[in-house]
Amino acid sequence: MSLSFLKFPAHELPERGSQLSEKYRTVPPFPHIYIDDFFEADALREVVNEFPELGQEDINYVNPNESKFASKGEGRLGPRAKELVHLLNSEPFLQFLQEMTGIQETLIPDPYLEGGGYHQIKPGGFLKVHVDFHKHRGMKLDRRINVLVYLNEDWEESFGGHFELWEKDMSQCAVRIAPLFNRMAIFSTTDYSWHGHPDALTCPPNRSRRSLALYYYTNGRPADEIRPENRSRITTTFVAREGQDSSKMKVFNGVVNFANDVMPPFLVRWIKKFRNT
Repeated sequence: MSLSFLKFPAHELPERGSQLSEKYRTVPPFPHIYIDDFFEADALREVVNEFPELGQEDINYVNPNESKFASKGEGRLGPRAKELVHLLNSEPFLQFLQEMTGIQETLIPDPYLEGGGYHQIKPGGFLKVHVDFHKHRGMKLDRRINVLVYLNEDWEESFGGHFELWEKDMSQCAVRIAPLFNRMAIFSTTDYSWHGHPDALTCPPNRSRRSLALYYYTNGRPADEIRPENRSRITTTFVAREGQDSSKMKVFNGVVNFANDVMPPFLVRWIKKFRNT
C-alpha cells in the first residue's frame, strides 16, 4: 500500500490554510510562504526515487535568462509523482490555497501542467529574476499562485540554488529560501512578484536542484495586480539585476520584450519555442 503524502487528514486542509492566512498575506515583499515538513518524508522520498534525469528529450531552457530543464505534461512523471500532483490539484488543497491566499475568484488547477511538473537545474544552471506569464496559453485563464515542492535531501548552503524574492522596484533581494527537501514554497503571481534563482548553481557534479511545480488559475483577477498592457501576456518577463547581470541579458530581453509588445501571439510563441530548444 502506498504511503499517504499528508501528515494529517485532508479535511483539515482548509482550516490550516485559514491559520496561515495572515502570515501569507502580510509578509513582504509580496504574499508568500514556505512550509517545512508538510508531507510525509518517506512518501516524498518515493517521488525523489522516481525523478528522471532530464535531458534533451525534455524542455531545455538555454538562453541568457535561464539554464534549466523541465518535463512536459504528465508523461515523465512517475506513479507517485502523479499521485502527489493529483493531491495538489484536489478540492481540499484548492480550499487550503483559497483560504490562505484570500483570493476571491474560484481557483482552478492546471491538468496540462503548462510550465509545471518536474524542474531540474544542473551545476552552473540558473533562472534569472522574472515575473511569470499571466495567461494560460490553452485555457486563457489568469495565473494566480505558484506552488513549488523541493526534493533535495542533504542540501548544503554552499550548493546555492536559493529561491529569491525581490522588492517590487527590483532594488534588492528581500527573501532567500533554500531549496531543502520537503519544503513547499507558495506565492502569489502578479506584475510585481519578482523572483528567481539568479546565481549559477554551485553544487557538486553528481547533484542537481530538483523540484515539482504546480500553478493555479482563476477566470478573472483584480485589475491592480497586472498593468493593462500585460494582462494577456503568455510569456515570462525577465529583468537584469543592476550591476549583477550581463549586458547580453539586457539586449536579449530587449528583443524578447519588443516581440511581446508588437508581434502577433503566434510569432511570440514561435520565438519562445525556438529559444527554449
